[in-house]
Amino acid sequence: MKTKAVRLYGVNDLRLEEFELPEIKDDEILARVVSDSICMSSFKAAEQGPAHKRVPEDVAQNPVIIGHEFCGDIIKVGAKWQHKFKEGGKFGIQPAMNYKGSPYAPGYSYKYIGGDAQYVIIPNEVMETDCLIPYNGDSYFKASLAEPMSCIIAGYHENYHSHYETHTHVMGIKEGGAVAILAGVGPMGLGCVDYGIHCDRKPSLMVVTDIDQARLDRAATLLTVEEAAKNGVKLIYVNTSSIADPVKYMRDLNGGKGFDDVFVYAPVSALVEQGDALLGEGGCLNFFAGPINTDFSAKFNFYDVHYSFHRITGTSGGNTNDLREALKLAGEGRINPSIMISHVGGLDSVVDTTLNLPNIKGAKKLVYTHISMPMTAIADFAKLGEKDPFFKDLADICAKHNGIWSDEAEKYLLANAKKI
Repeated sequence: MKTKAVRLYGVNDLRLEEFELPEIKDDEILARVVSDSICMSSFKAAEQGPAHKRVPEDVAQNPVIIGHEFCGDIIKVGAKWQHKFKEGGKFGIQPAMNYKGSPYAPGYSYKYIGGDAQYVIIPNEVMETDCLIPYNGDSYFKASLAEPMSCIIAGYHENYHSHYETHTHVMGIKEGGAVAILAGVGPMGLGCVDYGIHCDRKPSLMVVTDIDQARLDRAATLLTVEEAAKNGVKLIYVNTSSIADPVKYMRDLNGGKGFDDVFVYAPVSALVEQGDALLGEGGCLNFFAGPINTDFSAKFNFYDVHYSFHRITGTSGGNTNDLREALKLAGEGRINPSIMISHVGGLDSVVDTTLNLPNIKGAKKLVYTHISMPMTAIADFAKLGEKDPFFKDLADICAKHNGIWSDEAEKYLLANAKKI
């Protein structure tokens, strides 16, 4: 079977190619990919090439398919897995397999599996590690976004606090406590806010900061203070760019006290240090932003570590249980991954989008791998629709859903977009 896919050959060397997939083995599964969302991690893999820990050293001779946030349909199941997986079923993937301690993962390390492809061969280790997850939802994009949501969920579970008397750690954010999310209105930050409002272990106060007022305004329309209040959370958005002393300002929002949990969503030293200064007694800082610079560092107040019991942790991915939780919450409508999407495109938009990802404003870039379409901002659909009825229809559909992507929009696009 032939497939089109975007493959990595080396530093900033991505190519959209068509090639032949081999016949599957008894312990493999053939699948059709429908959607993939582009992650900053793919940009980092392209920028570093074989220096990236998940990219094989021989990638120039054996290129790998990129993309690790994908969903699709199972086409053919090898004999070994026929008791567990059925042809025609939808699936999601947890790429962080940790198979026998290896960092290799779909979307970084394999010749025949990655999200930016039309058809893939799922290798045995994905099933062995229970990282191929059946998905029963109607739309594909929600399962694509379950992977980044699982990383967010992992962050909430990874935070910890201590009981002084027993020296035991209590995992998770402090229930009913105060949470600060710094640089929190990018795509992952939006997911962090959404989960914090709607999960089972909620804070009572959530302060979300950024320095881009347009992004803050968009966040406030998607995740409103009214919706948060209905769920018992006081939500406050803050633009720190014009505040002389952001730490004092934010502490004042919490009655002069520090925060129980602080998430840092951008790899900026000053932001890490601000997060440290915001911590209250027994507070935990979660550094969520993955830097490219291996020497990235920031000052941390160890006086407060000693006397105020400050903690620090970090997360770089979720596990399978986190992914299952993301799929469950999305399926129940408790979280809405659609708010993370700002752009939609086809497989032929992947190379340019991935290589230029830091320079493209907006949130998540969603790819449908069987169509041809430039990576297009949802906000631009209406303007393009003045000359193109396809975009006019998409604009009308998105307008019905508060300007965001939806099941209805996906169905229309898959039925009417130009095939690649």
